[in-house]
Amino acid sequence: MSITANVDWRTDLGGGVRVALVQAGTFRSDAGTIFGPVPRPMWERLVTDEMAPDGSLTQALNCLLIETPAGRVLVETGIGERMDDHHRAQRGVAGDPILPALRDAGFDPGSVDAIALSHLHFDHAGGLLTADGTRAFPRARVVAQAAEWESALGTNPRLQASYDQAELRLVEPWARGTSADGEAEVMPGVSVIRTSGHSGGHQAIIVRGPNGTVGFIGDLFMRPWGANPRWISAFDDYPLTSVQVKAELFRQAAEEAWTVVLSHEPRRPVGRLLPDRDRFRFESLV
Repeated sequence: MSITANVDWRTDLGGGVRVALVQAGTFRSDAGTIFGPVPRPMWERLVTDEMAPDGSLTQALNCLLIETPAGRVLVETGIGERMDDHHRAQRGVAGDPILPALRDAGFDPGSVDAIALSHLHFDHAGGLLTADGTRAFPRARVVAQAAEWESALGTNPRLQASYDQAELRLVEPWARGTSADGEAEVMPGVSVIRTSGHSGGHQAIIVRGPNGTVGFIGDLFMRPWGANPRWISAFDDYPLTSVQVKAELFRQAAEEAWTVVLSHEPRRPVGRLLPDRDRFRFESLV
């Protein structure tokens, strides 16, 4: 099945490379944690119209469907269907998870050849399994960084809090063996670049075609205000690395006019990065 018009956004990069955005539901995060070390007087005005009384913000679970002549790639899988009711309520999970969202977009999950995950946090890797514990994408190889698996299944209590280790242990036997080690090609036109920063093995996914480039920078660039490389989240395990890598990637994205898709922006997640004095700004395209 091909990508239909029933998606949140789509583009044709030429040469048989097409990209579509599908939101696999939403969840909620504390605004102060999202903004991390940024003082509240500097960010509060940016979210006045969307912040709930409890101080939380709605975070979209943005996934990409990529069609290429060599096969089909899914970027991210969202939270999925296996989270229990208590934690779903606690985290404000709402909307269709990845499998019904894909089917609604006219895309057969069984036709996915590869899954590229920016990292293995619960809200990005949670959809690898169906509700009953079987493989959600039975023919797909999983491409995450080898270093990310080390972080995800390690014993550091600070890092463990962001991962659902029990779930990752279930997928490890068939998912870990196809890991990337640094920059790698998932298939022609689709590559991953290790960034670290947000997590030990965090990676960006880059899609290139004759007519342009789409960049998905994962949770290094969750929302529009993250265009300032110095504005980082408290969720970042390696904040100094985040600042450095963001500045380097953002400069490349601006110079090469990438179309950038934000990982958690619910309303206007597609745009361009433009230089703005010693930083950058995000200009929405939709």
